[in-house]
Parts: sequence; C-alpha cells; structure tokens
Amino acid sequence: MKAVVVSDFGGPSVLKYTDLPVPEIGAKQVLIRVVSTSVNFADIMSRQGRYHSGSKPPFIPGLDSAGIIEAIGSEVKHFKKGQRVIALLKNGSYSEYVTSDEDLTFSIPDSVDFETAAACPTVAFTSYKLLADVARLTPGETVLIHAAGGGIGTTAVQLAKLLGAKRVIGTVGSDKKKVTALEAGADEVINYQTENFADKVNELTDGKGVDVILDSLSGEVAEKSLTCLAMYGRLVNFGSAGGETGHFKTTDLHASCRAVLGFSLGTTVRNRPDLLHDASVRLFQYLGDGRLKMKVGRHYTLEEAAKAHEWMESRQSVGKILLDVPQ
Repeated sequence: MKAVVVSDFGGPSVLKYTDLPVPEIGAKQVLIRVVSTSVNFADIMSRQGRYHSGSKPPFIPGLDSAGIIEAIGSEVKHFKKGQRVIALLKNGSYSEYVTSDEDLTFSIPDSVDFETAAACPTVAFTSYKLLADVARLTPGETVLIHAAGGGIGTTAVQLAKLLGAKRVIGTVGSDKKKVTALEAGADEVINYQTENFADKVNELTDGKGVDVILDSLSGEVAEKSLTCLAMYGRLVNFGSAGGETGHFKTTDLHASCRAVLGFSLGTTVRNRPDLLHDASVRLFQYLGDGRLKMKVGRHYTLEEAAKAHEWMESRQSVGKILLDVPQ
C-alpha cells in the first residue's frame, strides 16, 4: 500500500510517500480502506518532534480516517465488511489502509457523506468533549473560542450554540478568518493581531468576562485569557500551538472560584476510549440532520501531504484540510 512516513523530525520535506505492507489486524480490530483522512495541528507537532505523545521516526502521522471496512478480526462484534466508518487511530492515518480498534471505530450514517465524515473525527470529538464534558457548558453561558477560524474553532462555535450558549465570541489572526468564524455562527469575532482580545471581551461583557474559554494556544494567550474569565468560569487548555507555556497563580483561581482544566483527545483515545461513545451518538445526530456542518477548506491527495502541511503552517488555512486517497 501507499503511505506517508515521517522519515526524521523536521519540516514538511521529511514526509516521504512510500510503499509499505498492508497492516495485519488483531482479533478486536478492523481493516479500513481509507477514502480520506484529515490533517490536524497535532500532525505538525508530531512531525517536528513536539507532540506530547508522539512517535519516533520513522512513523506514519495522522489521527483519524474515514473509509470502508475490508476485513474484521475474529472477536469483532459490531461491524462487517463493506461498512462505511470513521476511526480514531493509535498508529497513524496517512495511508491507503489502516487498522482500528473496534471501540474506536464508528459507523457513518447514510445521511452523512464521506467528506463530512472525514472532516469530523478529531475536531468534532474534541470540540464536544471540551464543551459538554470538560467545561460542562450550561445553557445561557458565554463562550470565548481562540483560533475560531480553524477546524476545531468553526466546529466548537457551532457546538457551543447547539449546547445552549447564549453568546459565542471568537478570536482569529486575520480578517479572512474573521469572516469564516462569523459564518460558523460566532456572535462577535476579534482579530487579536489588531486588538487586545481580553480588553475587547471585557468590553463586550460589561466587565463580567466569559464563562468558558477554549484555548489551544497556551502561553501569553492563556495568561491573558484569565483576565477576561468570569467568576466561576472555566478555562480549558487543549494544546500549545503558540509554542509557549502558560503560567498561572493559585490566587488567580480559588477566591474567584475559577478553574483551569486540560484535555487531550489523543490521551483519551489511548486510555479511555469508552468516554467517546456518547459523543459519537450526539455528533452523528447533529451531522445527520444538518445542525452541525463541517467546514472543509482544502483537499489534497495523500501524495501531497507535504503541501498540505505547508498550507496549515502558513496560518492562512480555514476549516479542515483533507488528504484524499485515490480509489
């Protein structure tokens, strides 16, 4: 089979399009012929050697796939050959075939097309878990979402509204992404390159701040976010795309009853896959009836993985980037 392998840590040029054997499945696994896989910022960090649980080269990057089951293990109970599925993977997704554990494989409803399915796994599962389970968003609350023009951002904006948020504010790094976040349903969007986002959020909320903040950037952004987090508010960090570490004081938290929380989809995939099944049911309901729409920015072929990484790293990308596998 054809696959993309990270030959060494480094820039996009270390992504090598090569031939590898089709992987063998275990008793509780399925073999999936990949139709499309998504590009996530974690793939960039893994390629650079900066991901918190990344592999050492050579390895196949990627977190999720959408495709068709080609074979099932002897102990698989809920799937059969020919089914359309998405999968959250432990061993990379940039390839023509992948193996997936049964409990990390989810059937695609007939009402959901492959493009939508391929775009959803990492961003939709992450967004839902962040809002519903980690931040425990309640109806009527106000949410601030950093990087609101990206794949997780545009998905989280929609899910926040579906879960009852009264108001959703986004931050972005360009006016182009501002338009994208507004189209996703954000009530206000702040370009942090031209405005102080914390001051603007406090202005928009009459000095009260927001109840929930989703932060994938960390560093100074996380620290400034505390200055616009309301009493009893929850700041949820789920990445460090900014490349820096945020620092907090305990005095910033206890007196105001605020919380700083963390979440990693990768950690959950490896250690608590059981926590993802309720999310899959709700997400496919939203996708199936059209209430949740996946924003796809660009398609590349599997062979063009390096170009896809270059585009994501340019910080110009909006929505999801997909790698399609020729059928």
